[in-house]
Amino acid sequence: MSFFKKLKEKIAKQADTVTEKFKRGLEKTRDSFAGKVNDLIARYRKVDEEFFEELEEILIASDVGVATVMDFIDELKMEVKRRNIQDPKEMYSVISEKLIDIYEASGNETTELNIQPNGLTVILFVGVNGVGKTTTIGKLAYKLKSEGKKVMLAAGDTFRAGAIEQLEVWGERVGVEVIKQSAGSDPAAVMYDAIQAAKSRNVDILLCDTAGRLQNKVNLMKELEKVKRVIEREVPGAPHEVLLVLDATTGQNAMSQAKTFKEATNVTGIVLTKLDGTAKGGIVLAIRHELNIPVKFVGLGEKMDDLEPFNAEQFVYGLFASFMEREEAQGE
Repeated sequence: MSFFKKLKEKIAKQADTVTEKFKRGLEKTRDSFAGKVNDLIARYRKVDEEFFEELEEILIASDVGVATVMDFIDELKMEVKRRNIQDPKEMYSVISEKLIDIYEASGNETTELNIQPNGLTVILFVGVNGVGKTTTIGKLAYKLKSEGKKVMLAAGDTFRAGAIEQLEVWGERVGVEVIKQSAGSDPAAVMYDAIQAAKSRNVDILLCDTAGRLQNKVNLMKELEKVKRVIEREVPGAPHEVLLVLDATTGQNAMSQAKTFKEATNVTGIVLTKLDGTAKGGIVLAIRHELNIPVKFVGLGEKMDDLEPFNAEQFVYGLFASFMEREEAQGE
């Protein structure tokens, strides 16, 4: 049985709607990356050094990241040698297999949020302005509420104009309470109020927004440390997740942001927004492989339910959907 048939069988056990979302959401990346791979395979009669050099360029152009690409190509060459692959057409499945391997080899892969079975779960969101942090909080609130959780939002981004109002709009849309203070207030004081309110109302999950100014890294770190100290004092063991929100369309800029925030705070997971808006979806692999932080959610569209737990198999399916469908139609 071919790798693609096995992959299709595996993801067939998951929801059809999820599979379609990854397929639709990765359309731009697929058209760019898979299109170039198709062209590469069509032009070569054998798998040689020149083939790998061109594949390397395609991967780097898809924002997979130079360090990740080098490791990936080395793995690929070893596998080609081991299987004695000569025909470039056989490379589709090997590339797909190794993309999944290189993602999952970085450590225990889980998209599960660290939700506490008893008591309050506190999830802190960090990230620069403009990456879709507030929208992500709103979408996650919708997702958690639809799963039966009692959710509350904390408007901790007190500096950006309109940030509190934007979170309030999401609170109204989703039907969850937002704890806020006036613009310019101390974010740590907002967190304190929000935790007290969450405890008194028996809330399951508190989602906390934070400021996203990166102009002065020292100030950012101090601010986040202060917020975390308040949360830890009021809820021992919290925050249970620190989710870094990154904009997939910014490519390698997202990588540098991830490095900065990783230094500033203990990031437990990435939310990659606007994956449907970029042709450089390879950034998913670079973040995981080079920073060893799991991508927990990806934004695959504008709708309220377009925030999906990241899944490496679904990702590869989204990249190679057109080839897989063609293989299936040919009955191979």
